[in-house]
Amino acid sequence: MIRHLEFKSRTRTDMIDITSAVQEQVRSAAVRNGVCHLFVLHTTAGITINEGADPAVQRDMVNFLDRLVPIDPYFTHAEGNSDAHIKSTLTGTSLTVFIVEGKLLLGSWQSIYLCEFDGPRHRRVAVKVVPDP
Repeated sequence: MIRHLEFKSRTRTDMIDITSAVQEQVRSAAVRNGVCHLFVLHTTAGITINEGADPAVQRDMVNFLDRLVPIDPYFTHAEGNSDAHIKSTLTGTSLTVFIVEGKLLLGSWQSIYLCEFDGPRHRRVAVKVVPDP
């Protein structure tokens, strides 16, 4: 079964820690060992795993992506958010995380982030928890 998580971004570019919400989906599915698939249902948002201990990491990532792909008046997309589409492609829109003994298998510093590039908006992430055979 596919479930959906919903989030509201605060700014145009934002990184939202969704780790606990994803872990809750694993817990409610009662899967001891398996995989958790995540998919962002938007073309201007992405998903990534990175350090969750120091918020400076998220600020650095947002600042770097904004410098790497700035809002450019020469982009031809009529909505004016081509930078967001490009950033979404760079981060990717899906992840798979192993589940071991009922918990997401993440390193001690790792967290799962929904990456907003065209906010603030309401965003959805599809979650599918699959048990080992």
